[in-house]
Amino acid sequence: MAEITLKGNLIHTSGNLPEIGTKAPDFKLTGTDLKDLSLKDFSGKILILNIFPSLDTDVCAMSVRRFNQMAAEMDNMKVLCISRDLPFAHKRFCVAEGIENVVSLSELRDLNFGNMYGVRIVDGPMAGLLARSVVVIDTEGRVKYSELVPEITREPDYESVLKNVG
Repeated sequence: MAEITLKGNLIHTSGNLPEIGTKAPDFKLTGTDLKDLSLKDFSGKILILNIFPSLDTDVCAMSVRRFNQMAAEMDNMKVLCISRDLPFAHKRFCVAEGIENVVSLSELRDLNFGNMYGVRIVDGPMAGLLARSVVVIDTEGRVKYSELVPEITREPDYESVLKNVG
């Protein structure tokens, strides 16, 4: 169980992010077209998992915009934006914001992702949602970088993510 804060108040996650060098846990998440996707659907690509509580918060929306810009500039890489928001909310947000370079995914049908990646918030006002975090997975399916953002109201460390993608 990891500790993070929400506006300075201590909250906990369901576990810890996967360790660097380990095989990334598989997942089943639902896209905006209501089709389920898993890790193997992105085989051979470098993946950035942008994990966050909800598109309906300013910081989450900013991170999706920023990762969308990053994805437009990189080859052989996919950014997966993952939250508990419904696929319909992901689609609405992406259309309204002109987001075209990321893959939006929801925990709609399978709630195992948050627990397997250790990012399910287990207490406080956001209990049940996913903690703001980033995981980089290399082309071999191994975790290359991870960051659990210590304060939910802050953005991830984009520069460190970029350093670990190349």
